[in-house]
Amino acid sequence: RRAVAVLAGAILVALAAQPAVPMPGTPVPLTFQVPAVLIVGGLLGPRWGAASLATYLALGALGLPVFAPGGAPGVARLFGPTGGYLLAFPLAAAVAGRFTQQGRHLLPLIAGLILGVVTIHVGGVAQLIVLGGDPSTAVRLGSIPFWLGDVVKLVLAGLIVWRFGSKIRALL
Repeated sequence: RRAVAVLAGAILVALAAQPAVPMPGTPVPLTFQVPAVLIVGGLLGPRWGAASLATYLALGALGLPVFAPGGAPGVARLFGPTGGYLLAFPLAAAVAGRFTQQGRHLLPLIAGLILGVVTIHVGGVAQLIVLGGDPSTAVRLGSIPFWLGDVVKLVLAGLIVWRFGSKIRALL
């Protein structure tokens, strides 16, 4: 059951990557990966959520079309402008999963999901700083344009984890 859940989580994130909307002025597209990562972490817990996202990265590194369309294929994607976000996914799932496994308590759920989003943004901005050298430009292009959408995505992920989290984790 755990192996199926880990693979299902990787597939969910791969599907969430496919509708990618280019954002003006930034190399980072708008996708549904953030809520998918939070949902996977929240439903599977820290260990299996992180394993699921590590599986997702491995599939993408091997060249399977799981990353958002456009950009370098395979492992090269992890070294490009979106690589930091991608590499942060397992940690973000683990963070979200750690906080949300406390049952149906609203405050840890909200904290875990917010920290999961922050983890993704920190990873993405760090990679953009490495590639471009300017922290303020990296934040302006790689984080700020996504805040409003990430709030909406966070609410969506929170509702799903709130409703199904304890039931799914009980099956694992």
